[in-house]
Amino acid sequence: HRQGWACGLLTYDELIPPEAFGPHETAVEPSPLLPRWKQSRRELLQCLERFLRVLLTGVPPTVPAPQPAWERFLACCRGQGLLCEEDGHAAAVRCPTLVDTARPIYLILDDNFYYRSMRYEVYQLARKYSLSFCQLFLECPLERCLQRNHQRSHPLPDQTISLMARKIEMPDLKKNAWEQNSLILQSPDCASGDNEQIISLLATALENPVKQTEEDAEQKEEDRAICAASTIHQADQLCRRIISQTMKDAKDKNVLPGEMKSLAEKLNKLKAEFLEDLRQGTHLNPQICVQNQCFDPATSVTSSFQHEATKVVNEYVLK
Repeated sequence: HRQGWACGLLTYDELIPPEAFGPHETAVEPSPLLPRWKQSRRELLQCLERFLRVLLTGVPPTVPAPQPAWERFLACCRGQGLLCEEDGHAAAVRCPTLVDTARPIYLILDDNFYYRSMRYEVYQLARKYSLSFCQLFLECPLERCLQRNHQRSHPLPDQTISLMARKIEMPDLKKNAWEQNSLILQSPDCASGDNEQIISLLATALENPVKQTEEDAEQKEEDRAICAASTIHQADQLCRRIISQTMKDAKDKNVLPGEMKSLAEKLNKLKAEFLEDLRQGTHLNPQICVQNQCFDPATSVTSSFQHEATKVVNEYVLK
């Protein structure tokens, strides 16, 4: 604020409902292939793009917003005094209007973003709309993270924090051109000079928005590699969930213990074949749309895997 910037804090822990991380409820409808927490992150990213598009164009959105994620997003912004109070028309179309349009606005996305691909999705939004982008990474020892977690009103299990510490991918300024505007700080220190570094990072990013220039071959290859790695990881996680549910169903249908081992081996072999095909590009196609519903490559692959897994388990159940 001292720099003359407006600022909005979007805290993922507050914008993603707690139930997104809870166990799946029993329902008549089959569970979506994407876990609820991942679906919630996707909806939040959609809300961010919707918000940016409205602010940049001033045109009410034509595509329905993901509800209730959009309402939570707007409530968060209004609570920080960023948006004008809605009149009847604005409330009907949910077209937000900034209170102060004269100052640059910084949107701070507060989350661990432990996979680089999660951060890259935000960078792609900045590039799409020629906006500024930067990253502030707070490096903190695992022991300190565990201590801070225990002080939270609703602490996570220690194993969750430890797993995230192993998986987190720090910004790589030398390898990735898109991560150049990044600052890595030692979180426990909180030195007074850190504020100056942060202000410098923000000012540099503001002066150098991401350009919508034609990407060179190297950048395209980097984009493809990040996209492929993210797709393979998603497909692997989804296939694991399918195998787990399939094994449970087989047990409920009284498949013999000796055959359960054989079934597990076949399903894991099938998963390995599908993922290898995906790595080789056999299934890595653009979005597939069927009856006005679009599926990304990971969802398309796992849908095919689900079909094949059902055929495999039927060999044991229908004997």
